[in-house]
Amino acid sequence: MLWKITSRALRLWKPPPLHHHALRPVSLSVYPQAGLADERLQIKVQGLSPRQQVTLRALVVDDQDCLFDSCAHYEADNSGLIDLERDPSHGGDYSGVLPMGPLWSLSPSVMEKPYKRLEKKDVQKLPMVLELLVHKGHLNPTAIPGEVTARVKVHRLFCGPGVRRIRLREGMVRGTLFLPPGEGPFPGVIDMFGDDGGLVEYRSSLLASRGFAALALPYVAFEDLPPAMTEFHMDYFEQAADFLARHPKVRGPGVAVIGTGKGADLALSMITFLPQVVAAVSISGCCANTAASLRFRNFTMPALQYNMNRVKILDSAVFDVFEALDDPLNPSNSQCLIPVEKADGHFLFIVGEDDCNWKSSVYAKALAHRLQENDKENFTLLTYPGAGHRIDPPCSPFCYTTIDRVLGVPIVGGGQLEAHCRAQEDSWVKIQDFLNLHLK
Repeated sequence: MLWKITSRALRLWKPPPLHHHALRPVSLSVYPQAGLADERLQIKVQGLSPRQQVTLRALVVDDQDCLFDSCAHYEADNSGLIDLERDPSHGGDYSGVLPMGPLWSLSPSVMEKPYKRLEKKDVQKLPMVLELLVHKGHLNPTAIPGEVTARVKVHRLFCGPGVRRIRLREGMVRGTLFLPPGEGPFPGVIDMFGDDGGLVEYRSSLLASRGFAALALPYVAFEDLPPAMTEFHMDYFEQAADFLARHPKVRGPGVAVIGTGKGADLALSMITFLPQVVAAVSISGCCANTAASLRFRNFTMPALQYNMNRVKILDSAVFDVFEALDDPLNPSNSQCLIPVEKADGHFLFIVGEDDCNWKSSVYAKALAHRLQENDKENFTLLTYPGAGHRIDPPCSPFCYTTIDRVLGVPIVGGGQLEAHCRAQEDSWVKIQDFLNLHLK
């Protein structure tokens, strides 16, 4: 019998009653018990017997009622204390001293559909609830859960107190504007994700919680926007930049843009062609315009194409698309290259050296080289060994493989759990520093 269970079963299942030693009640403390989702947690277990072995489990049910879980094996010290800041996990879903391991290693429960990413869809109404449980002994993942000695629920907020969420239908532009509390004005940031499309808000809401007026900007597969990537018009992105730069709560005259994947090359095009955009953060992006042509005024930038014949199917029916994109550095594809040397703003390139989705590290270094060739030093390049493709805000779980919305199949993203999650922590701080510096 499998002890990992579905979210529906979780509501019906009643955990075993708590049992405490008569003289040493076990307690599980987590700080903060309610806080922003990008904050680290301090987790301790007290009141155990000396050298007692326990299993620490984490459970989260997402907005679509899918259960994510993780487990790790710990051993108390001679005083009966386990402190995740100090003590290593001896097995389970991660090993070593990883204070945020319970969150970093969350993945769909064995009875759920595999390869799903834990994302917060509704960032405002309800927090993400993380439940932590302490079980006696080192549990085998296929065993029935053992006796629960302590448990606690932690609320992870994606909107800080006072953050306003405003749905946007302004001309052609669709999306959500998040405003920090207070009078402002605030530095303005446009936020875009990859070719999965739709409206993705969790990074924008966290940016607003950190003091930025953030516009979550969809560009495909949302409301009346194009359902698929065929051709993009820079007019859409220009209207978004104009709207944000002129908003009374935004400290102009310039705004920034942050993009991941396809959203990253759109961000690079925006800072290249739109004077309102003075800073761009490219996360795991390409140096060329990809997938769909981009029109601006009387100019059209062709798209770098994918060759699906170069896709590999691994033994586990997972798709490896690392070689699928045409080489942007081949002279025959020069018209697809984004002429970033024309931009007067500042760039922050963020890439993982183990990105298996495409060669983002090669592309970022090519961008840096192109700027240097044109006597420009207006960039910072952050490369992270062991990090994969999707570098999210900190405390986001690591996903080596995820379902691609366009292809409908699992795609390798790459990376290693600890290295990738530490890259998320480091880059999040540096993104905010970069935006504050260049949106003075």
